[in-house]
Amino acid sequence: MSKVKSGETPHYELLYIISNKFSEDEVKPIIEKVNSFILNNQGKITLAEDLGKKRLAYPIKGFRYGYYFLTEFDLTGESLINVDRALRMMNEVLRHQIITKTVKTAEQIAQDKKIAEKIAARNIKEEKEIKEKIKETDKEKVDLKDLDEKLDKILETNDLL
Repeated sequence: MSKVKSGETPHYELLYIISNKFSEDEVKPIIEKVNSFILNNQGKITLAEDLGKKRLAYPIKGFRYGYYFLTEFDLTGESLINVDRALRMMNEVLRHQIITKTVKTAEQIAQDKKIAEKIAARNIKEEKEIKEKIKETDKEKVDLKDLDEKLDKILETNDLL
């Protein structure tokens, strides 16, 4: 079930991987081809992001690396089937995934940002506490010179045997 009001076009996110047998210059026309599938089906691209070349979790069609791309777009459900079919037929695309995405309001984005800042502040505080604990344990450790002196005293005694 999507949370799209009637009359609104659903918002989708497409993540796809292009095989690394292509150079970065050869990848650009492939991206344009994928974007044209969306645009030719009366879609509207809202975000296109290059996530870079990454190692795959497991080999796909013999490839260990791939170029990752993320595209967000608005498109009707009937046209989405055509885009999905076209992506399946492309030999250049190793894998793709299309998911329904809810569009966040400005308030939700601001709220998410505040939460991220709180988490970052908490992590910094925890790191400081850990560093202080490490310093305290370092102070409690016995110096090597003290250990050597104690060992010498023990060895000097005749009560060992």
